[in-house]
Amino acid sequence: MLHRDQAPGVHRLTVAHTNMYLVETDDGILLVDAGLPGFWQPLQRALAAIGRHPEDVEGVVLTHGHFDHVGLARRIRTRWGVPVWVSAGDASLAAHPYSYRPERARLLYPLRHPRGLPALAAMAGAGALGVRGVRDARVMEAGERLPGDPTIVPTPGHTAGHVSLLLPDRDALIVGDALVTLDPYTGATGPQIVAQAATADSSQALRSLDALAATDASVVLTGHGDPWRDGIGAAVEAARAVGAH
Repeated sequence: MLHRDQAPGVHRLTVAHTNMYLVETDDGILLVDAGLPGFWQPLQRALAAIGRHPEDVEGVVLTHGHFDHVGLARRIRTRWGVPVWVSAGDASLAAHPYSYRPERARLLYPLRHPRGLPALAAMAGAGALGVRGVRDARVMEAGERLPGDPTIVPTPGHTAGHVSLLLPDRDALIVGDALVTLDPYTGATGPQIVAQAATADSSQALRSLDALAATDASVVLTGHGDPWRDGIGAAVEAARAVGAH
């Protein structure tokens, strides 16, 4: 489903409880994250709905390299011939998006948190079990200027090289999975870091909330769940209250 103007010129495409963002720039569209394989047709419909075409896409920025954020990266890179950017810390993970060790075993979570089953089932139905990594992603360099001029905010913890994107001119912050408003593994809603079933280092993820709070953005756009519009400070406070889980 396409949700237009979650922030000015920032559109959210949601499939299987997972978000990717279409950011309008002066010259085209910057995609933030690449969802799951099942995003392919919805993405093309979303571009048409906002009056754009695949040739308007300038590239993809990955907040991190997990399978549910890399799903279309290889296909977009190959079919549309545009760069895919990733942090140095997550370049290997983006190439091999299942090659990570979470803090807790994932297999037990559906038993402990049955509310997460619908989201996990939907993600599997959208291709979560068959993602091919992107091996020719471009590593973002310090100070590199990307389409739309986002500010890259390092937010490690969920993964080693996780980043968030601040859009200062839109007072919006795309946080990927540094903070979510729906945890697919537990089904819990509200601001929180992702469950230990999918997080590399929860302590570091909680520390990275400081970097998010420092942006003072009003609108928070997450990798899973609805936007948070009460300011990043309040979102961070709520996430800290939840803690690791």
